[in-house]
Amino acid sequence: MSRVFNFSAGPAALPEAVLEQARNEMLDWQGAGMSVMEMSHRGTEFISIAETAEADLRELLGVPEGYKVLFLQGGATSQFSMVPQNLLADKESADYVYTGQWSKKAIAEARKFCRVNIAASSEDGNFTYVPRFGTWRLDPASAYVHITSNETIGGVEYHWVPDVGDVPLVADMSSHLLSRPVDVSRYGVIYAGAQKNIGPAGLTIVVIREDLIGGAPAGIATMADYRTHAESGSMYNTPPTYAIYVAGLVLQWLKGLGGLAEMEKTNIAKSQLLYEYLDSTEFYGCPVSPEDRSRMNVPFRLFDDNLDAQFLAQAKQHGLVELKGHRSVGGMRASIYNAMPVEGVQALLEFMRAFERSHG
Repeated sequence: MSRVFNFSAGPAALPEAVLEQARNEMLDWQGAGMSVMEMSHRGTEFISIAETAEADLRELLGVPEGYKVLFLQGGATSQFSMVPQNLLADKESADYVYTGQWSKKAIAEARKFCRVNIAASSEDGNFTYVPRFGTWRLDPASAYVHITSNETIGGVEYHWVPDVGDVPLVADMSSHLLSRPVDVSRYGVIYAGAQKNIGPAGLTIVVIREDLIGGAPAGIATMADYRTHAESGSMYNTPPTYAIYVAGLVLQWLKGLGGLAEMEKTNIAKSQLLYEYLDSTEFYGCPVSPEDRSRMNVPFRLFDDNLDAQFLAQAKQHGLVELKGHRSVGGMRASIYNAMPVEGVQALLEFMRAFERSHG
């Protein structure tokens, strides 16, 4: 069987070495005589898997003392409501930066719990850039500042960390966590759905400063309280055990590559290949401001959108799949997460050049 190059925005491609190890351990995990999917989450075998995964995540991200790492469910979307419920405390407002579809959803959910101050927005540019920090209008009474540090749909990424002083900075890093080093100490909360760079769908990672745990109001749903999960080691209920296991394999794979600094070098190289070509031709175009272009999600358009269907069909024939842009924006999108090899980007470029020669 020949594997395709999968440019899906998520669930995304996983490293082949990880898939092969998971296959080899499917029926019998390290002599346990059973699959990880069959293990009790309270058993010593799975506890060792979860503890190793957390330790590896802490090592890769350089998580400092005073932070909890939580393995949760519900996707990053569940964090849109958990964040305000847990971080507002006695305050009534929160700052949000509006840079695309995912920050829009986070804002809508937060408005159910507090007054939202839109500190900055790139709506005037059709969400093709990150507002410069000097234009932000932060509310000194806000409980926290929320950003979506990589907009998966629009392909806009923060390449800098906003300095918001003593106010906790909260970041939805779903589509670029583990793609590069992160100074965790600059954030109060980092959260991410796993299905981009971390592992299969079903797992959500939350890294939270310990002093931000415990401020949820009385009467909050048990599962919506960060303290519930922090005090139970993410095992208040049955966690997504197999997703945690596969994520653990991905973390070991990243360590074997040399860590996040090495992964970042590869991701820069991959994205530069695509952007340099897109900027060199009039047949295709990328709308995102060059300084804010995502290394993970590369949106582009054909000069004639009547060719879109042909482009996608022929790309699939060449083993290049999931290139259709999100339904809300159209066009094309190549998601080139960690597991996408350089060879996949080179194959895409070869096809794009051939398609341009035939239809340009």
